[in-house]
Amino acid sequence: MEAEAAKFIGAGLACLGMGLAGIGVGNIFGNFLSGALRNPSAADGQFARAFIGAALAEGLGIFSLVVALILLFVA
Repeated sequence: MEAEAAKFIGAGLACLGMGLAGIGVGNIFGNFLSGALRNPSAADGQFARAFIGAALAEGLGIFSLVVALILLFVA
């Protein structure tokens, strides 16, 4: 009984990474827009880097989802 409760607690803690990934993506694009409004001529050069950062942040969010699913259904 305690082991099942520990699985749920661990999976819930692992899912925090998904919410934090969403915050990270919002932070990336918020800072990109702030910089683009200050210097519009440099925005085109930084656009690809913003997408790379967002993809890495989302990848970490998906990784935390996989860890949560492994904790729930495998361990």
